Amino acid sequence: MQISRIYTDGLGETHFAEIEIELHDAGAIGLLSQLEPASGIIFRETVEDYDYQWHNAPRRQYVIILAGRVDFTVSDGECRRFGAGDVVLLEDLTGKGHYSRAVAGERRKSIFVTLD
Repeated sequence: MQISRIYTDGLGETHFAEIEIELHDAGAIGLLSQLEPASGIIFRETVEDYDYQWHNAPRRQYVIILAGRVDFTVSDGECRRFGAGDVVLLEDLTGKGHYSRAVAGERRKSIFVTLD
């Protein structure tokens, strides 16, 4: 399973990268990854005109989009759109951060799984 990651390089610039989550055969229940420790879960809903200027992630966390879409822009200029079913690992705790905004006036529902 492949997911996206937002991270900060040594010069403080933020970028996207892809991470491969290794899955193993668990028999009748399907394929599973290894257990990853998490510290909490946050349920979130953002408004239709959500527009959060440049900011850093407050902690390492997965963002799982349940409904709606969001555009994330990183400081190297790349913008990616994520929607229902997408997972993004936010690791840009320092540096220039990322910009996030709603798409086409859609409300977004998401879950944050915190890793600190």
